Amino acid sequence: MNYELTEEEKNIEDNINNLKPVSEEKRQRVKKIIDKAKRSRMISLRVNEDDLKQIKKKAEKKGIPYQRLINMVLHEYATDALLDKEEVKKIFNTLKEKELTP
Repeated sequence: MNYELTEEEKNIEDNINNLKPVSEEKRQRVKKIIDKAKRSRMISLRVNEDDLKQIKKKAEKKGIPYQRLINMVLHEYATDALLDKEEVKKIFNTLKEKELTP
């Protein structure tokens, strides 16, 4: 059987002698990334259109895809790392009162 190689495959074949093995450190970093991706699960959900527009604007300001921003927020919420603005204000005011009280 004759197989037609893609341009990428031809390029690899032509340059096989120039390729170098990656370091064990780099191999482990790539493995971690792949393992983490395998643990991810694709979901679909309905999102309010106005909320999605705001999320996309915020993601654009941060220079990241909006899906990544949503994933980051979900992760922060799931790990109790997401800060509630009102809760932070309460803590700040409590600390401020303690500073002012002798």
